[in-house]
Amino acid sequence: MSSEPAPISEAARQALEQELADLRTERETVAASLRDSDAQVGDQADAADELQRADTLRRLDDRISRITTRLDRADVAGPPPTDTVGVGSTVTVRFSDGTTDTVQIGEGAAALDRTLVTADSPFGRALLGHRAGDTVSFQAPEGPRSAVVVSLGR
Repeated sequence: MSSEPAPISEAARQALEQELADLRTERETVAASLRDSDAQVGDQADAADELQRADTLRRLDDRISRITTRLDRADVAGPPPTDTVGVGSTVTVRFSDGTTDTVQIGEGAAALDRTLVTADSPFGRALLGHRAGDTVSFQAPEGPRSAVVVSLGR
């Protein structure tokens, strides 16, 4: 995540808040299993299992910290921009073949969400900072493409 506060859409906020709740529940379960095993470490397999749970706990803590920081920064940044494409923007684009699509610019794609374009993807990077009427070019898996920003919304 960048050091600049970036706005976040309501859908992305809800997804992060749900992930945070799930992570906290998982963390409590892992932490409880570590507390329960403190007095029961016997053989090397038990010790290795405890080390793995401790590592899992560290990874959960890191992700919880990143999500909490992201949500805090989003609060500072305010709502997504409405005049230029930014993280959290909903953008309607018309491709050079005449098809149109409406996508949301996000930080990370949820599992197979075709309406979410990550800000660090070639298409997402091409869209950032542009306004309605602008033409953007980007490298797609099938080769170079271009699109016109038709409209922006939230």
